[in-house]
Amino acid sequence: MTNRTDWVARSLKSVWHPCTQMQHHGRDNDPVPLIPVSHGRGAWLYDHDGRRYLDAISSWWVNLFGHANPRINGALRDQLDKLEHAMLAGFTHEPVIELSERLAALTNHALGHAFYASDGASAVEIALKMSFHSWRNRGQSAKQEFVCLQGSYHGETIGALAVTDVALFKDAYGPLLRATQTVMSPDARQAKDGETAQDVARRAAADVQALFERKADQIAAIIIEPLVQCAAGMAMHDPLYLQLVRELCDRHGVHLILDEIAVGCGRTGTFFACEQAGIWPDFITLSKGISGGYLPLSLVLTKEAIYQAFYSAEVTRGFLHSHSYTGNPLACRAALATLDIFAEDDVLVKNRERAAKLTAALAPFAEHKRVKNLRQRGMIWAFDATDVDNTFSRRFFANATRSELLLRPIGGTVYLMPPYILDDGEIAGLAERTYAVFEQTLAGA
Repeated sequence: MTNRTDWVARSLKSVWHPCTQMQHHGRDNDPVPLIPVSHGRGAWLYDHDGRRYLDAISSWWVNLFGHANPRINGALRDQLDKLEHAMLAGFTHEPVIELSERLAALTNHALGHAFYASDGASAVEIALKMSFHSWRNRGQSAKQEFVCLQGSYHGETIGALAVTDVALFKDAYGPLLRATQTVMSPDARQAKDGETAQDVARRAAADVQALFERKADQIAAIIIEPLVQCAAGMAMHDPLYLQLVRELCDRHGVHLILDEIAVGCGRTGTFFACEQAGIWPDFITLSKGISGGYLPLSLVLTKEAIYQAFYSAEVTRGFLHSHSYTGNPLACRAALATLDIFAEDDVLVKNRERAAKLTAALAPFAEHKRVKNLRQRGMIWAFDATDVDNTFSRRFFANATRSELLLRPIGGTVYLMPPYILDDGEIAGLAERTYAVFEQTLAGA
């Protein structure tokens, strides 16, 4: 029987793990844990030695309703006996049609014409290409530039990385990337004395306005993670910012792309984050939670006018982007089962109850002398640790695994993004253990 140590050794020899300096796993002194997962049940992952870990970040923000969810499992078993895959060029199938219809209905049909890919970065690439190409098809080929926010993160492919503003991910590939315009983030942590989050939103929107007034005839689109810039350390902003930018985009003829890959699917308290601002963008990108964390799936929803810009007898005016597994039936069926759970279990209402309980349980952090900016939006919680070094996140992760938690801080920001199924005991345990791990990590600095 292969044990934990054997699995780790085999993985280190054969697998290049993502978002990882592999040497940190291989060091003899103070290594970063590499945990071989045997199976998952509910909110928990289990290793080959029987240890368990509360998946408090939903396995990179994807797992909404727990591991091995019986309803999603059942839908996939049923689909396996019908159709595993068929190309979506010249063919179509039930799951992709039904999923597209239901997602459009969730936007009150403000958006539709779902275009499918697999990972989130691919969806961002699609939205960027659609925006540029649609302007070109309308005779406005000068509109080629994109705008992103300070601290933004939209993926690791070349186009997505160009509209990312995280030096750790972007700097090494600078020569490969198209230049973009970067504007002030509406991150509420930037509030000056006497300012509110809405004041910060207005200042950030004024920065967009100044750019648009100078260059709107050259700008195709601005891309924003609505309400929470996740990789920027869970930087949260007021919905007013989205309202103001929507108005500016309308006034200056610039597309608004909302990247809801991490913040959509109920994560911020509404199914789409932008609903809290009462606006719809020109493009929404979705991935991560849309399949319940089961299978790679991403998509772009857009407006009818943009779809019509490509509708022509001329092949070159069409959107010819493609992926082999576009609209995969199994992934779409997992997404349909996920939407069924939202509808049948009144998830958004129940999440408000869960959020209130976990917020109350995390209250001691507000009084901690090494904590600032304790914040929450929907099913996302975060705080910033003060006076920590650049090993803090790795040490916190290692300590957390020893306390049956899966938590990976972003720099000095500790965050929680748990699945939407935690019971009262799991909520209490998560808060208590997170506090203990934080104290332990600070003490070991």
